[in-house]
Amino acid sequence: MATVAFHTLGCKVNHYETEAIWQLFQASGYDRVDFEQVADVYIINTCTVTNTGDKKSRQIIRRAVRKNPDAVICVTGCYAQTSPAEIMAIPGVDIVVGTQDRGKLLDYIDTFRKERQPINGVRNIMKTRVYEEMDVPAFTDRTRASLKIQEGCNNFCTFCIIPWARGLLRSRDPQEVVHQAQQLVDAGYKEIVLTGIHTGGYGEDLKDYNLAMLLKDLDEKVNGLKRIRISSIEASQISDEVIEVLRKSDKVVPHLHIPIQSASNTVLKRMRRKYSTEFYAERVARLREALPNLAITSDVIVGFPGETEEEFMETYNFIKEQRFSELHVFPYSKRTGTPAARMEDQIDEDVKNDRVHRLIALSDQLAKEFASKYENEVLEVIPEDRFEEGEGLYQGYSDNYLKVVFPATEEMVGQIVKVKITKAGYPYSEGQFVRVLDDQVQAVAQ
Repeated sequence: MATVAFHTLGCKVNHYETEAIWQLFQASGYDRVDFEQVADVYIINTCTVTNTGDKKSRQIIRRAVRKNPDAVICVTGCYAQTSPAEIMAIPGVDIVVGTQDRGKLLDYIDTFRKERQPINGVRNIMKTRVYEEMDVPAFTDRTRASLKIQEGCNNFCTFCIIPWARGLLRSRDPQEVVHQAQQLVDAGYKEIVLTGIHTGGYGEDLKDYNLAMLLKDLDEKVNGLKRIRISSIEASQISDEVIEVLRKSDKVVPHLHIPIQSASNTVLKRMRRKYSTEFYAERVARLREALPNLAITSDVIVGFPGETEEEFMETYNFIKEQRFSELHVFPYSKRTGTPAARMEDQIDEDVKNDRVHRLIALSDQLAKEFASKYENEVLEVIPEDRFEEGEGLYQGYSDNYLKVVFPATEEMVGQIVKVKITKAGYPYSEGQFVRVLDDQVQAVAQ
């Protein structure tokens, strides 16, 4: 029995694609082993979002080569797409495939074994106009399933390399999305996370079909689906139609991740973002009107080239006013090959770190305030796994993305249960199990 080991760096999309590649290997009779074990084939799915991502990817590749010098070493993902020659130059690398043609990996391995010549299978991603179908009917993780609905991005923000790694926006066929969602529900998943490189851009390249229509179709056509979560959506993509679907749907959860990156209009311009803070605030107000329990999480980059203390404070104050429920805060880091890396006025690391800490402190405060609204309320939570620090405790997320820790049993993992929040807090709230949702009682009892 041939063995394969995987290592995934980077985002949710990469993790999804690793699962899809594993499906192909599994169908060809491979056994999956841990990356730290000796395997016949190693697949490293790389990230290139920062220069550090590249460096980490190279370290992992070398680790696989050392582990088993006789193994076939395959490198795929974003770093493979943008810098194939750099990867081919690492001694021991046998096959490089970018962010397309992953279906050819098994053929490439056969060819390599016969000819013993390294294979560079990377093509120009900018010419790709069709979404590459990769099915994932079930995941190694059994509680939250990702469903990739689109690929690529047309935005070309000045700090970002991703369009060069992933190509231009292309949407997955809606029927395929619905079909795959049904497969995931049939495999036992209650929640599906819609994901992509620019998830909210779904449908921009389709005729007479858009994200709002996809959400509606998933809501109406997938039997047994309980929760639909959108992994990320840009403010500019939150149309009135999307808001209307959210308002009416009892499946699309009241949690949206809406990256802001900066809340200073002058910085947003330098970033080449497609909205103003006024527009962002207006969309958020409309969303909150439609969904009173809505949690809004966001990404922020601090210390973007030229960011003054005033511009940083604009961001700080806006975030405070908007009451985000949690932030992901990143210090700006130069990505070679992007316009921002060539800008004058790069910000001193100490200044960046100071601003990062100030925003993280604000985020913690806002997260506690958000959680406190739900003290003594009963929320629906899907327990995901054991909580390390206590006997019989499990952790999971409510529909509006509160992390809750409460006493549960192994049978409840992946089910939706009602939990009363006894002590609100951050990074997690504590709760008391109330009951399993009615239509699942049999499943748990069985």
